[in-house]
Amino acid sequence: MSKQFTKLGLAAVAVMFSAAAALAGPGGAGHGHGDETAYGKPGDPKKPARLIQIAMAERDGKMQFIPDRIEVRRGEQIRFQLRNNGELDHELVVATLEENLKHAVEMQKNPDMEHDDPNAKRLSPKRTGEIVWQFTKAGQFDFSCLIPGHREAGMTGTITVK
Repeated sequence: MSKQFTKLGLAAVAVMFSAAAALAGPGGAGHGHGDETAYGKPGDPKKPARLIQIAMAERDGKMQFIPDRIEVRRGEQIRFQLRNNGELDHELVVATLEENLKHAVEMQKNPDMEHDDPNAKRLSPKRTGEIVWQFTKAGQFDFSCLIPGHREAGMTGTITVK
């Protein structure tokens, strides 16, 4: 390989990392970082967790999560078992409503951005996945599909932590 080709390759990698850091926001920590957030922290898959199944689908011109309302206890670890029953890609992103709405704007600019973070999972049609999350703070939190147009078509839900 030529030195010029190697330098170009390294420059391209540097640009990709810079772009990823910019998208992650202040402090370089994105929506899927491992630290505690306003809505909790990544769970420990080796510890017990309550199982909650969530289906993703399109029906009658709307997109939806079933169920779209969930209640948990503060401190409880949840294993969200996800299934995309639809014909399109869908994702589930757990966050505060404010964070999900802000991130939805970023998704409009970067519609091919995919999530596979502790608090988010994107699934192709007929695929399954899971998120293990511990809700450490009481409050009302959001889960949404942030693929452009999906949240607007009804693909959103609420998690109430008591």
